[in-house]
Amino acid sequence: MKAAVLHQANTSLAIEEISIGKPGPHEVLVRTVAVGVCHSDLHFMNGVYAYPMPVVLGHEAAGVVEQVGSEVRTVKPGDHVISCLSAFCGHCEHCLTGRLSLCTSKDTQRKSGEAPRLHSHGAAVNQFANLSAFAEQMLIHEHTLVAIRRDMPLDRAALIGCAVITGFGAIIHTGKVQPGETVAVIGCGGIGLAAINGAAIAGAGRIIAVDQVRGKLDLAKAFGATDVIDVNSGDPVEAVRTLTGGGVHHAFEAIGLKKTTEQAFGMLRRGGTATIIGMIAPGTKIELKGTDFLGEKRIQGSMMGSNRFPVDMPRMVDFYMAGKLKLDELISRRMPLKDINDAFDELRRGELARSVIIFE
Repeated sequence: MKAAVLHQANTSLAIEEISIGKPGPHEVLVRTVAVGVCHSDLHFMNGVYAYPMPVVLGHEAAGVVEQVGSEVRTVKPGDHVISCLSAFCGHCEHCLTGRLSLCTSKDTQRKSGEAPRLHSHGAAVNQFANLSAFAEQMLIHEHTLVAIRRDMPLDRAALIGCAVITGFGAIIHTGKVQPGETVAVIGCGGIGLAAINGAAIAGAGRIIAVDQVRGKLDLAKAFGATDVIDVNSGDPVEAVRTLTGGGVHHAFEAIGLKKTTEQAFGMLRRGGTATIIGMIAPGTKIELKGTDFLGEKRIQGSMMGSNRFPVDMPRMVDFYMAGKLKLDELISRRMPLKDINDAFDELRRGELARSVIIFE
């Protein structure tokens, strides 16, 4: 099969023919139909986060089940599915207490000594985030995907697999935004726009979008933002505090920078919560004013929107089909696998919401 392989950090992906194994007892072979190009992949391409190579990246995908292992009970051949990188074992403390996105068990991966799922000329090719979606097929554990209704367009369904469940889930599950509360979202890429959409669905009274790209701020309005702040026009913290008369109940950081993380905390009113969605580079230290904690301000992280994806994703599909969840507007470009490096160049420029790779 064709796949986009990363051999070394800070290099382009190489489109190559690699081999894929047969499903083990709890594994599923999926024909990839669509995969989003996510900034998380770029972190690994740029070497900000380390990963063993060669590796096939990609983790925001939807496709059709081709084969299932002997013990698979959750999906069957022909099912339309969305994948999710937060695989869960089902029996650790996190899983048993309903926090599936925090599971770190390796039970969903092949054991040492077993044949690798992906290989090329007899050598193993590393699988990324339990998925490796930049390929014509995925061989994955059944706890990394969920079946969805067949009338859902798969190019839009793919976005639910990362950007949407991460941004939407941060609002609903991690932040627990309540009707009427005020929300600020820093960063209006795919995840930030999904957070804005989620805040609107949750009934937030005021939703303030913060970014430096005018086009993204215009798009944020279509997703439910009531106010927009262009950071090129001045201090966004003071702007948010002025708009809200003292700060917001919730601030969501969807970029992953020290500066914007500190700004999110600074935007809070007394008793407010800052939720950090973005992937902050390893070794980065965050500095906060200690006296702010006397006002019961809180800061917390969010891992993949604190999701329970087997339940959440089908519900999000229903939201989309009912016209409540905005996915069409997230897709800036559709392109074949051979153009994937162009998609990453656009991502580096930060001008588009989401590019989607479509497999013929």
